[in-house]
Amino acid sequence: MKRRTETAAKVKGFWRILGPGLITGAADDDPSGIATYSQTGAQFGYGQLWTALYMLPLMTAVQEACARIGLVTGKGITTLVKEKYSRTILYAVVILVVVANVINIGADLGAMAAAAQLLVNVPFLLLTLLFTTTILLLEVFTNYKVYSKILKWLAITLLAYPITLFIVHQPWATIFKESVVPHFEFSFAFFFIITGVLGTTISPYMFFWEASQEVEEDKERHLLTPGGKPHITRISISRMRLDNNFGMVFSEFATWSIIVVGATVLHNSGVHDVKTAADAAKAIEPLVHSFPHAGFLSKLIFSIGIIGLGMLAIPVLSGSAAYSVAEAFNWNASLNLKFNKAKGFYTIIIAATIVGLILNFIGIDPVKALVYAAVLNGVAAVPLLFLIIKISTDEKIMGEFKSGWLSKTILWVTFVAMAAAAIAMFYTIIKQ
Repeated sequence: MKRRTETAAKVKGFWRILGPGLITGAADDDPSGIATYSQTGAQFGYGQLWTALYMLPLMTAVQEACARIGLVTGKGITTLVKEKYSRTILYAVVILVVVANVINIGADLGAMAAAAQLLVNVPFLLLTLLFTTTILLLEVFTNYKVYSKILKWLAITLLAYPITLFIVHQPWATIFKESVVPHFEFSFAFFFIITGVLGTTISPYMFFWEASQEVEEDKERHLLTPGGKPHITRISISRMRLDNNFGMVFSEFATWSIIVVGATVLHNSGVHDVKTAADAAKAIEPLVHSFPHAGFLSKLIFSIGIIGLGMLAIPVLSGSAAYSVAEAFNWNASLNLKFNKAKGFYTIIIAATIVGLILNFIGIDPVKALVYAAVLNGVAAVPLLFLIIKISTDEKIMGEFKSGWLSKTILWVTFVAMAAAAIAMFYTIIKQ
């Protein structure tokens, strides 16, 4: 009994440590991520499975650097860019983040509505309005402590794919080989999806969100000194890294699972193009295959996952855009503040979400929009990564907590890999 009580206490303690890292990692597998990874598995089978393994250290290093920046400085990334660089660079960063995030919000809202339509015969317009209104009410009128708990629990919806992974008969020898040995094809389709996979895994909104959430955590734990600089210890850094590492491993395991399930269930059945939400839902039909009405149950589980992760990701997208704009113009920016204390901040959240909503009515297919949003993120991430490297390695900004040689090396490798993928994609377009 005593041992069980101690175990429960440890689990509760670990759960309390989890926060920005877990939420950011789960938000990474948003509807855009699920669509991109499903398309990867359907189109190339196990051919791009290796990306999940090789992206894990890159993603972890980038998000650790972003979290460390916020935790150590008590400032968001945009604030630091404003202090260190020209207004031209500042505005370019803000525009890049806002545009990429708004397009991603629109794609995610469309995917949520399309997923819901698999279950209920309700017009697309009404569903997108319902989801938009619900998300905005939660984000604007719920305080940070309650809101962060809701986001943490929504992360559980990712488990549908790992469960499906172990239900389906898998060619494990092939899967393990393809997970380790890189495979390349010099074609536009290959580099387009690779850029999308990188973009939906190492996304600009994640950089700004996790840094800003660490600042929120500083405030929540009363770590800020009267001068505004946080009182940070090695224990604080260790807890941040534990949270970040767990979130990224959880995220990448889900990514790997989605690609495997897409390859096994869709590609091996002759489905090489995920065109609709119904196509994507077929990937988890084996999860409920032994039940009557398996088709409906798979759609139900898929829809709950897409809607849950959309509810998680859209506030992260609009929130990171709002932090970026608010920091650029010295507005109050905190989810802990009431609307009347941070009107500019919340106005950007509302505007970004509503513009994203409007994008769904200009004739773009919701599922294709998700993949294109991921590719846009892959391109936009490249210059932003350069700035994060410069900030995280600057001793004047980070002091004793600047990036060490390992972090610095992995960050530069990430920058080169993402730049190379984007350049290769554009080169193959020109050569077509």
